[in-house]
Amino acid sequence: MSVLSLAQTLIERPSVTPDDAGCLDLITERLRPLGFVFERVDNNGVSNLWARLGTEGKVICFAGHTDVVPTGPHAEWHSNPFTPEVREGYLYGRGAADMKSSLAACVIAIDRVVERRPFSTKWQNSIALLLTSDEEGDAIDGTVRVVNALRARGQQIDYCIVGEPTCVDHLGDTVKNGRRGSLSATLTVK
Repeated sequence: MSVLSLAQTLIERPSVTPDDAGCLDLITERLRPLGFVFERVDNNGVSNLWARLGTEGKVICFAGHTDVVPTGPHAEWHSNPFTPEVREGYLYGRGAADMKSSLAACVIAIDRVVERRPFSTKWQNSIALLLTSDEEGDAIDGTVRVVNALRARGQQIDYCIVGEPTCVDHLGDTVKNGRRGSLSATLTVK
């Protein structure tokens, strides 16, 4: 399956916050053959997934969300917001930019990396995904709940990659503290 194909399949699911509309199940089934261990941490109608491959070393986590903001009037769209379309080389549909395409890219990248180098004792670290259907809403029953559950059992995320499409003037021009997270960095000036 290609990134485009998976992104289109995710867009077809009307996952208006906090409804996941089966996106997490789709991602789970895609990653299951790789050996991931899955945990659902659902709360108050919000769907959350913690998926981890490996138990040792640093945890490299891809974080994201499956929910989208409401579409507004469908008449104001050029096409059905939940029917993905590629027009002039661009993917259109609710969640295409924020952030179903990013989720698809993460899942396919993980699949390809593990396919090239099967996960075994050769790996010194763990790969994880933290996904929620509560980013576009109140965001009180999503990532916060999962992180608290991990913290309660002494687990931590060492590195986190979030494919959120934030920029000011052009792609990649902005690094932000997460609205519900944090950024740590070391800057060396010579």
